[in-house]
Amino acid sequence: MTDWVRKFLYRIFCVIALLVSVYLVLDFLVSGTFDFRILLMFFLMVAVVIWGIVDWQKNYMLMKQKENEVRMYQMYIQPLEELVKDIRARQHEFDNHLNAILNMHLTVDNYEELVERQSAYITEAVKEDDSRQYLPLLKISDKVLAGFLYSKIVRAPSFVKTELEVKNLEIISRISEHHLIEIVGTLVDNAYEACTEELNRVFMVLDSRDDRIIFQVKNRMRNVKLEDIGRFFEKGYSTKSSDGKRGLGLYNAKMLTERHGGEITVGTDYIDGRNYIWLKVVV
Repeated sequence: MTDWVRKFLYRIFCVIALLVSVYLVLDFLVSGTFDFRILLMFFLMVAVVIWGIVDWQKNYMLMKQKENEVRMYQMYIQPLEELVKDIRARQHEFDNHLNAILNMHLTVDNYEELVERQSAYITEAVKEDDSRQYLPLLKISDKVLAGFLYSKIVRAPSFVKTELEVKNLEIISRISEHHLIEIVGTLVDNAYEACTEELNRVFMVLDSRDDRIIFQVKNRMRNVKLEDIGRFFEKGYSTKSSDGKRGLGLYNAKMLTERHGGEITVGTDYIDGRNYIWLKVVV
């Protein structure tokens, strides 16, 4: 029997039980055989039915939450496994680079030239391998969050340069997994959507302190008025459109964060002569 069938049958039973109870009370009133013991039994029956409905609804929501977490685990562990495969594939390339460096002295006559050529080779090899900065994601305790962030990074527009910093490998939060993904996803999507080929840098910082997760994302921006920044979390406000159909993501993320006792803040930074806007969640 499917879940929705059980849910439907249980509600039918509750409705029938209430209708029968009301009928019996009215019948006793009409027949003149009614007393307070019958009324007491009626209220007890109603209380039991209401308690059953509330308890069932609570268990149903808990079950749905667990199902969502399992679904997210299956969805976002795969990108993490792809990162592991990519690293293993690059191991062969690393061995080739290592052999090239170790045998470079066979073609170089003096020490100074050897050091110069080895340094240049290593610099170029490291520059080509930009996936190394995402290795800390493999080590953090929250594997679902790790897979989610990696999937967002690799699916970002090709012109966007993402830099990730992990300050704490033990990620602890009081919020449920799927709500955390919803909040962090909103912040990341907002940053990537604001990127252009000119404004093409995104910074992410992941940390955890005092049993709370701290996630901050920064992206390049043009000049934004202070009054506009203050409206970022208003319902319906968006810098992309004024039709009221956008601007719900940050508003919903803020409501969800505050419901769990956290906070989202927004601000600006000036890095290397360029303006950045950042969003930070602590939950």
